[in-house]
Amino acid sequence: MIGHMSLPLKIVVFLLYLFLLAPVLVVVPLSFSADSFLVFPPESWGIRWYRAMFQHEGLMQALKVSLWLGAVVTVLSLLIGVPAAYALKRFEFPGRDFLMSVFTAPLLLPSIVLGLAILLVFVQMRLLGSYTGLVIAHLIVTTPYVIRIMATAFSTLPPFVEEAATMLGASPLTVFRRITLPLMMPGFIASAALSFLMSFDEVVISLFVTGPNVRTLPVEIFDYVESRTDPMTAAVSVALILATLLVIVVLERTLGFSKAVGK
Repeated sequence: MIGHMSLPLKIVVFLLYLFLLAPVLVVVPLSFSADSFLVFPPESWGIRWYRAMFQHEGLMQALKVSLWLGAVVTVLSLLIGVPAAYALKRFEFPGRDFLMSVFTAPLLLPSIVLGLAILLVFVQMRLLGSYTGLVIAHLIVTTPYVIRIMATAFSTLPPFVEEAATMLGASPLTVFRRITLPLMMPGFIASAALSFLMSFDEVVISLFVTGPNVRTLPVEIFDYVESRTDPMTAAVSVALILATLLVIVVLERTLGFSKAVGK
């Protein structure tokens, strides 16, 4: 498609890509700086801040919390979102469109507004600074995405295939295991990957509900940047970018990204 563009349009597209990639192009060299402060371009080079990153107790503890939280939120999001999407797409009942709008409403709200609303509710429920509150807050963000992706996946799954298997004598469990599950697997894996990445990367809502004893990696980085000006944040950023790219590449190689999200 790009080959059919005119030269001015190609230049505009190139400049847009360059603008979007500019932060990465700056962060990567900074992560290999051996200076004590953020200086671009770096005056000396090394992997000093990558070593410091793994030796920083607060960051490593926050990383463990974020990994645990992402895993729990992913499992719960799938347990809630997949049946909900299946019911919304496979059954006709009054208020179905209204329920779909309610389940996906958090997608339309700015994170700061949603975070403030969660804060006001959690204060009354005494869930601030707890793992339970953090899991519930992240579920509010991730579950709508699971429902949206799985609803798209189920809408592209032909219902007559399941009906044909049922008419041939297959039990509901067999139909789900042999027909529905394989066909919905790309959307299922995409939902799981997106849920984990969103939970792991969530910072705005986490700032509202975390406490001194429960801190996620994005919150720890946010606090670190407020008090320090060394390149360790750049090293952490590069590590997170590489981890995210790895997930996307694996998803693309195994399923095809467009197929995984149900397109």
